Amino acid sequence: MTAPTREPTRSRLEAIWIKRSHREPMDPVQTTQLVAGHGVKGNVHSKRQVTIIEREVFDALPVMMRSSVDPSARRANLMISGIRLANSKYKVLQVGTCRIRILGETKPCSRMDEACPGLMKALIPNRGGGAWGEVQDDGEITVGDGVNWTT
Repeated sequence: MTAPTREPTRSRLEAIWIKRSHREPMDPVQTTQLVAGHGVKGNVHSKRQVTIIEREVFDALPVMMRSSVDPSARRANLMISGIRLANSKYKVLQVGTCRIRILGETKPCSRMDEACPGLMKALIPNRGGGAWGEVQDDGEITVGDGVNWTT
């Protein structure tokens, strides 16, 4: 008898949110445009052109916090899976046909605790707050697109 084969985990874009104004709810979308040098089309302007979180971090939060947390509470634009953001500064992340140059860590702030008490502290270890970067290419991205590190 042969052991069942496991299909390799595919790194992918899990979710997209647009922040239309500061301190307002995040709007989930299936598809959006990235604009080189600017960020997510329709997103409120910020030096952080695009912010990214890992699905695996949010999958672990209910155990750490003993309550479920909607990933949109982190107020990031993109949620990816299968890719670690730790130690990624200056690396280039390919999302669909677009590249994003990672420029820093997105540190959790008090806004996280407004959404869910204890979220800020739960996200601090291991770069749980995610990363932010600069959009290198114009293009459309869609939930389900592949994600990988590129050169």
